[in-house]
Amino acid sequence: MIQERHVQKEILRQIDRTADELFAMIQEIVRIPSVVGEEGRAQEWVFNLYKTLGLEAVKFVPRKEDLLQHPAYFEIGFPYNESRPNVIGICRGKDNGRSLLLNGHIDVVSPEPLEAWYEGGPWSGKIEGGRLYGRGAADMKSGLLANFFALKTLLILGLKPKGTVLLQSVIEEEAGGGGGTLACLHAGYKADAMIIPEPFDLRIITAHPGIRYFRVKVIGKTAHAGQSHLGVNAIGKLARIYDRLMELDLERAKRHRNPFFEASSGRSCNLNIGTFKAGDWVSTVAGAAQLEARISYLPEETEESMRREVEEAVSEVVAKDPWLKDHPPAIEWFGWDAKPWIQDPEIPLIRRFEKVASEVLTFTPEIAASHAGLDTRFGPYFAMPSFTFGPRGGLLHTSNEYVDLDSVLQTTKVLAAFIADWCEI
Repeated sequence: MIQERHVQKEILRQIDRTADELFAMIQEIVRIPSVVGEEGRAQEWVFNLYKTLGLEAVKFVPRKEDLLQHPAYFEIGFPYNESRPNVIGICRGKDNGRSLLLNGHIDVVSPEPLEAWYEGGPWSGKIEGGRLYGRGAADMKSGLLANFFALKTLLILGLKPKGTVLLQSVIEEEAGGGGGTLACLHAGYKADAMIIPEPFDLRIITAHPGIRYFRVKVIGKTAHAGQSHLGVNAIGKLARIYDRLMELDLERAKRHRNPFFEASSGRSCNLNIGTFKAGDWVSTVAGAAQLEARISYLPEETEESMRREVEEAVSEVVAKDPWLKDHPPAIEWFGWDAKPWIQDPEIPLIRRFEKVASEVLTFTPEIAASHAGLDTRFGPYFAMPSFTFGPRGGLLHTSNEYVDLDSVLQTTKVLAAFIADWCEI
């Protein structure tokens, strides 16, 4: 036991010694734009990084035809080719050792509007006040590098894990993860357990709600602006549906409550209108309008009952509007199709991780639920227990995203100590 504590202390000291190197690498990868669908240049950087550590580095391009029949896969419209590979780094251990998969996504969401960012823009990677800024700084390039540095620290110290450790840098997590984490696991790049260091304030995340996307299309009647009274403006018709869906959001928040999910953000479920598009010329009455929305639902709901609530809300508006009665809106369910995910926090993996983390952090991480969909949900399809644990960050998916650098160090230390414990050294 004394020897184990001594080894852990040396691991932590080594991470402190290389902190500046870790932060500089996060800056470097943040400065490489990797918006969903354009991950290639950043993945080449990661591939070369894995090779510097002597890992068995693999570029893996998913094949849609291999995934179409998987129940967790849904199409998002991006092609899979050599310019969008997943990257895997493998540190092979003994066959009988416990293996561990450290996964992270390289893709980021759009940084628009660019003018809302601080000086330097979304790809600056600037460090100020203990924070590193830039699109993907928190979500989740810092976690991706924490994975790498955790393993690198052990190898630099000559502490070769007995179990195999896999690093994964995957594409399109922000668009559902089908061609990223799911494709990698389906192809056999899996382990006895998976950890994903998404930015969740050093909490252990063991659940997220179900998530669906839908769109509503309304048809109006075009007319010249000078005779607008002869047309039917689709914008106004869709605006009524927008208002009703926002009412439904509040109704669902009151009706569907789960203390575990509510503790994370003050809400158990949400309905958000993300896009609203209408018309094509300022001097023409808008003849068509469309909104797209994201809705989450709880494990105690069914997807069918949630969809029924949405469709009935739209029907209520239609019933009160003669035009919509004769020209009913089209409701389409598309894109994200994630079932609710819950990982039992009492399993040995998580209890063991709690113990290691509490030794490193001097506090026991909270068990919590996420309000966002996570790639950890793919774990159960492959009999692989999974959870998320990552640094503190802010302004994710909006302007001036940042990650707290002290928490990146803490995350790296916990991951390194846990590799040493779980995979044995």
